[in-house]
Amino acid sequence: MSNPVATPPPPQFSPLPPLPPPRHRSFAGPLVLIILGIVFLLGTMRVLSVGKLAHLFASYWPVLLILWGLVKIIEHQRARREGTRASGIGAGGVLLVVMIVVFGLIANQLERVNWSGLRDEINIDDGDFPNLWGDTFNYNDHLEQSFPADASLKVLDNRGAVSVHASDDDKITVVVRKRIGAENQSDADKYNTDTKPTITVIGGLVTVDAKVEGAGDHPIETDLDISLPRKAPVTVNARRGDVNVSGRGGNVDVSAQHSDTAIDDVSGNVKVSQEKGSVKIEQVTGDVQVGGRVNELIISDIKGSVQLEGEFQESVKLERIAKTVTFKSSRTDMEFSKLGGSLDLDSDELHADDLAGPLHLATRSKNIRMDGVSGDVRVKNDNGTVELIMRNLGNVQVDNRNGDVQLAVPDRAGFRLDARTRGGEIQSEFPELKVNNDEHEGRASGSVGNGSSHIVINNEHEGIEIRKASNAPPVPPAPPSPAKPAKALPQPKESPEATDN
Repeated sequence: MSNPVATPPPPQFSPLPPLPPPRHRSFAGPLVLIILGIVFLLGTMRVLSVGKLAHLFASYWPVLLILWGLVKIIEHQRARREGTRASGIGAGGVLLVVMIVVFGLIANQLERVNWSGLRDEINIDDGDFPNLWGDTFNYNDHLEQSFPADASLKVLDNRGAVSVHASDDDKITVVVRKRIGAENQSDADKYNTDTKPTITVIGGLVTVDAKVEGAGDHPIETDLDISLPRKAPVTVNARRGDVNVSGRGGNVDVSAQHSDTAIDDVSGNVKVSQEKGSVKIEQVTGDVQVGGRVNELIISDIKGSVQLEGEFQESVKLERIAKTVTFKSSRTDMEFSKLGGSLDLDSDELHADDLAGPLHLATRSKNIRMDGVSGDVRVKNDNGTVELIMRNLGNVQVDNRNGDVQLAVPDRAGFRLDARTRGGEIQSEFPELKVNNDEHEGRASGSVGNGSSHIVINNEHEGIEIRKASNAPPVPPAPPSPAKPAKALPQPKESPEATDN
């Protein structure tokens, strides 16, 4: 009898474990975005200015991280009560935290920058950018009091224009025009009160102070229009804003930055120390001194001497200087006794007429033309032409390189000549001179007339021309309008490394 086949029991299946409760999404990121959105909404509604928003973020950005941490703690506690897993930060949350930290640190460092000083340094005017403090409010004021006899005036205005002129009485009058950047009228009124200009008298010194720093970093511009007795000496200290001084019977001393300074009709000495901007000085009976770093300089009708020392980056124009002129810069060292005509100097050219020596000039990378020169002359130049037209011949020495030398002397002048050029030829309109030009060098020597003056010319790589003044070409007229440009002199063969004169 066969055994029955045992049938195996059906397999037993274990029940599946229950699914974990779903993890709640974190609301830390949306909360931070909501806060930032509300703040920027207040800015677009002009409840807060851009400057205030930047200040708030630079000062309080860690609060966003604190809120983020508090939200994560609350989420963790809720997850434990519900038996669920707390949500993580996630890649987007990490990116948002990193951005908050990076921009917060940058904003905090920028908050510490002296923006007023930086703006002064790079010469940015207030009108170049929108007012980050809100609106601009205008205020006018008027100060007046007696001006002591024999007193002098000192003006302090770090932001705003200063104008000083003569009055018809013995009073000092100050007309104030002020511009204030603020979020609202009440703040502007407060800043106006904090920046009231003052007049103080201590002994023989009267001081007018614009007080523009009274409102801290808030932008304040105060223009001062001052009238006082003509004979009083004037000192002006300004940083940003034009300076105009006229009708003075005493000395004038101006220290300015980023300004256009104009001084005229002064019966005394004038001293200007300026960084950037232009300077114009006219009709002065005393001496004139200008130093610093000036873009454009114009000086005319000076009965005293003129001393210029610094960097003059664009152009210098001098006219009718009765006494000695001294000019010193990184590229040019010049001195002469008198200027009856004009002198124009820029980075490439130096033109002058009716100039009295003794003349000393050392420069480089300029084309030089001087007409109507009297007295002794000493010129040293590199990389440019030299043309001298003498009216009254004295001793002349010219050392030049990489440019022609042309010397015109009066027809009946007596002189001795020693001239040499390497890499060029010598030409002469005086038959008494012996000229020898070979392949590599040219030489000329000899005497004309009584030989009372001595002329020495040394040139490298270009020619030398000695001619009679009656055959010299006339001085070219003033440059015409830009539509018809004048013919330029030959340009220097090597470009100058600097643009200063």
